[in-house]
Amino acid sequence: MFDLDRWQEIFSSIRSNVLRTVLSGFTVALGLFIFIVLFGIGKGLQNAFSDGFAGDAKNLIIFSTGKASLAYKGLQSDRNITMNNSDYDFLINADKKKAGPSSPRYSANLMVKYGKESGLYQINGAEPGEQVIENRKIIDGRYLTAMDLERKLNVAVIGRMVQRDLIKNGSPIGKELDINGTMYKVIGVFSDDGGDRDERHITVPITTLQQMKKGSDTVNIAYITYNDKLTPDQAIKYGDELKDKLKARKSVSPDDENGVRVWNNAQNMNGTFTFMAVLTAIVGFIGLGTLLAGIIGISNIMVYIVKERTKEIGVRKAIGAKPSGIVGLIVQESVVITMVSGLIGVGIGVLTLSLIGNSLEEFFIKSPSVGWGAIIMAFIALIFSGLIAGFVPAYRASRIKPIEALRTE
Repeated sequence: MFDLDRWQEIFSSIRSNVLRTVLSGFTVALGLFIFIVLFGIGKGLQNAFSDGFAGDAKNLIIFSTGKASLAYKGLQSDRNITMNNSDYDFLINADKKKAGPSSPRYSANLMVKYGKESGLYQINGAEPGEQVIENRKIIDGRYLTAMDLERKLNVAVIGRMVQRDLIKNGSPIGKELDINGTMYKVIGVFSDDGGDRDERHITVPITTLQQMKKGSDTVNIAYITYNDKLTPDQAIKYGDELKDKLKARKSVSPDDENGVRVWNNAQNMNGTFTFMAVLTAIVGFIGLGTLLAGIIGISNIMVYIVKERTKEIGVRKAIGAKPSGIVGLIVQESVVITMVSGLIGVGIGVLTLSLIGNSLEEFFIKSPSVGWGAIIMAFIALIFSGLIAGFVPAYRASRIKPIEALRTE
C-alpha cells in the first residue's frame, strides 16, 4: 500500500492513459452526483410537507359542537350542543397518558382601543397550552400562566400585528388595552407561523373572558394534543374514542356527525407518512440505480483496462513478478480512480444542492439536502465496488501463463 515504486507506476499509468482514466472516473462521479441530488430533492419534498403542518401543533385534535342533526334518546334534532369547562376537563382526563399540552378556547370578536387607535379583533380566552398548540413564539414579555387563570387576571398576550396596528412604537409590555370597556394589561407579544391573520389575535385567560361574558362557562373549541409517541393509527383511535365519549356525555347520536365534530391531524399525517414512504422508496430505487450504473460502468472499464494490459502482465510475470503484486497494483489503481472521482461527485452534488437552496420552493421543494451518513455510505459502497471491479479481472489475468499473455494481441 505504501510502496513508493507502486505509486509511481500507478500515476505513470494514469498520465499515460488520461482518456481511459477520465472515462473510468466519470461513471463514478456521475453516479454519486445523481444519487446526492435525487436524495436531496426527496428531502426537500419531505421538508415542504412537514412545513405544511407547521402552522399549528402536528399532533392536534380539535373538538367543536354544532346543532344535532338526529333525534336521540327522546331529544329533538336541530338542537344546539354546547361544550363547557367540565366537558373539556372530561376530555383531557379520559386518558391522561395519551394527552399532551391542551387548551379550551372561548372566542369573541370585540372592539379593542389604545389611545386614539381602535379596531375589531378576535379575543381568545385560553390556557397556557395554547402557545404550544398554535406554535407561537414569544418575542417580548411572556405567555399566560396557571396563576393568571386562577386569579382571573385582566392580562393579555397580543399578536405582532396587533402591536403594529394599535401601539406602534415602543415596547407594549405593561401598557393597557381597552377590550370592550375593560382594561387589560399587555404581558407579552407573540409571532405566529400562520401569518398576519393569526397575529391579529389577542389571548386572555379563559376564566377572565368567561367572567366578562356574564359568568358563562362555555367553551367553543377544545384543543387536545396527543402524545407524540403514538402512531398515526393509535392517535386516530384515541380521537375516535374521545369523540364517542363526548357524544355519549352530550346525548348525541353515535351516527350524528354534526352535533359533535372532530378534526384529527393524525389522519392527515397518516396519509402524509404513506406518501413520504412511497416517495422515499422511489427516490431510493432511482438513487441506488444510479450507483449501480456507476458500479457497472467502472467494472466494464476495468475489464477493458486489464485486457489492454495483458502483455504488460505477461512481461511482469516473465521477469519474476508475483501474482499478488500484479493484482495489488491494478486493484490499487482502481481504488485510487474510484476514490478521487467519488470525491469530485460528492463535491459537485453538495455544491449543486447548496446552490439550489430554496429556489425551488414554488415547486414544493424546500431546503433540499442529504445527510452525511447517506453520502458516506454511498461513497464507501462505490469504493468497495471499485476494489471488486479491479480485483476480479486482475486476479484472472494474474493466473495467465506468461507465454500466453505475451501472445495476446
